[in-house]
Amino acid sequence: MHIMRPLLLIALAAALTCTNATGIELVTLNRVSGGGIQPQAVVDGSGRLHLLYFSGDPAAGDLFYVASGDDGATFTSPLRVNSEAGSAIATGTIRGGQLALGRNGRPHVAWNGSARASQNSPVDPVSGRSGAQMFYTRLNATRTAFEAQRGLMQRTVNLDGGGAIAADASGHVYVAWHGDDAETRNRSESSRAVWITRSTDEGRTFTRENAAWKEPTGVCGCCALDLFVDGPSVSMMYRAATAGVDRDIYFLTSSDRGQTFRGARIHPWKINACPMTSTSFARAGTRLLGAWETEAKIFVGELDSATPGALNVREPAPSAALKKHPRLAVNARGESLVVWAEGTGWARGGSVAWQLLDQKGERTTVSGLLPGVPKWSFAAVVPRRDGGFVVFY
Repeated sequence: MHIMRPLLLIALAAALTCTNATGIELVTLNRVSGGGIQPQAVVDGSGRLHLLYFSGDPAAGDLFYVASGDDGATFTSPLRVNSEAGSAIATGTIRGGQLALGRNGRPHVAWNGSARASQNSPVDPVSGRSGAQMFYTRLNATRTAFEAQRGLMQRTVNLDGGGAIAADASGHVYVAWHGDDAETRNRSESSRAVWITRSTDEGRTFTRENAAWKEPTGVCGCCALDLFVDGPSVSMMYRAATAGVDRDIYFLTSSDRGQTFRGARIHPWKINACPMTSTSFARAGTRLLGAWETEAKIFVGELDSATPGALNVREPAPSAALKKHPRLAVNARGESLVVWAEGTGWARGGSVAWQLLDQKGERTTVSGLLPGVPKWSFAAVVPRRDGGFVVFY
């Protein structure tokens, strides 16, 4: 068991004064101190907060994990996640560590390997060049350290944009990424595919990766994807790259634990460039919500697994500002807080912005903007026990 210590990992940057009818402070903002960037935050069923962040050289740094039992007021001592020093990457913003909680709240982490990583770099048989590896690890059984990192790519090459991880309470773990099939000679964004590997034993072993969907949508090379799991249902969002200019958001859904997927385009975007975007999922009661970026705007919609498709797509914060990397969290009242990075770009920091949506998805008066997001970073958000939200940036 971790001993809670008043660690100076998280420094409180601001606390909003807006309150709800019961006097609860709705939103607090915490800056990841010590140079930490790219926070990933998840709350388990007991209310314990788990936080993953990156530190060090953006081209070859390290991932660290901490936990909190008091909504981020104090944290456990940090544990380095990657067993090989310098084998994680932050450059490009969307290739960093991804965190999921499995059985008994056990943390599972996946990330794109850096050029410094020496373990199992996949070699493209067409070009002869070695590329990045998709790494995975999990917290050990005694919760004292992370296990040795493992490469998961067996038949894919040319990893670029960020992958994703999801886990459930019954021991299933899923890791997805996009890349080229080493068994063919097709090499273009239009021929890239999303690949998924599955574990039924809490990440001890994984299957050989398979293409998630057979439709030839392509995948935007430097964009991230996301996964969400709820029992046998596995959901995925990614940005396509059809004919070089159709970079649409697709939603895939599986009812057989990720073995087969159905999918549909949920938001179009014509752009002859790689926009380096990411997506986010959140559960709101029986509804599955998704957030994504299109044309430098943030959109939120209810995702329908039965069709599949997107319902009630809204832009929570219309303005001319450049918006990227949305994240979602839902509290016990069904209110959603959408956070995003504003004004960021290649090697350029910006601000963290937020907008509270009511139970119907309509904008409320609770919103804000605060400078201080470092380069290569973004924000994360989780609900607090008291019904408010805490944002890390």
